[in-house]
Amino acid sequence: MEFLETLLASIGEFVASFGFRLLGAILVLVVGIFLIKWVCNLIVKSKGMQKSPKNAQTLVKNVVKIALYIVLLFTVAMIIGVPAASLVAVIGSAGLAIGLALQGGLTNIAGGIIILCFKPFEIGDFIETSSHTGTVVDIGLLYTTINTPDNKRVVIPNGTVSNASVVDYSAYETRRLDLELSVAYDSDIDMVKETLLSLANAHELVLKDPAPFVRLGTHGDSALIFKLRVWVKNEDYWTVNFDLLEASKKVFDKRGIEIPFPQLDVHQK
Repeated sequence: MEFLETLLASIGEFVASFGFRLLGAILVLVVGIFLIKWVCNLIVKSKGMQKSPKNAQTLVKNVVKIALYIVLLFTVAMIIGVPAASLVAVIGSAGLAIGLALQGGLTNIAGGIIILCFKPFEIGDFIETSSHTGTVVDIGLLYTTINTPDNKRVVIPNGTVSNASVVDYSAYETRRLDLELSVAYDSDIDMVKETLLSLANAHELVLKDPAPFVRLGTHGDSALIFKLRVWVKNEDYWTVNFDLLEASKKVFDKRGIEIPFPQLDVHQK
């Protein structure tokens, strides 16, 4: 009988003690969830975040939320009475397992964080990667999506993008157009230069500053190769490129400036 009374007393003390700990844990959990939501909203509404892309805002909010929830759950478990060493061991094992399973995904996530934070390019920019060229339509946590000039959608892993060279053609409002035009060796150099400069200056989409540039660039195997360089707005690049190529052929024909081409002479004995 005495043993039973002692057992019941011990159970009562345990229930009372655990009940208080459980009540405290629930209270901390509720307050913690409220505080996490408040902190996340505060971060998103901050002046610095308001200037960032929506994707970057979502990324930062989710990272902060996950980190705070881990801290909250750790705290709740400690209040209930779970040993800290056990929690650390479980979290470490889970983290290692997840890391090994998602190794490629974690690389892409890291790449996405780099792109969103350091902004090597933004949505709407026309970029060139090691394997693709197109307009950026989305920057996600795992992938960057671009539309190619021939209207194909390409999804590129962020790990690949962040670890390779990227050319951003939209970084500045203007861009230099370089053309190489070949003429025969017996052509008048000054006439060719004057013809190409007049052609460039006459085009309404060619910028006056910096001024168009023309010089003899190379003595080719069968031709003199002139380099024509003009500055244009990004959106006018290809229009001016094709216009000058077509116009140069017409004006060369009109002025008698020969455009050489490879010829093969066959001598028969």
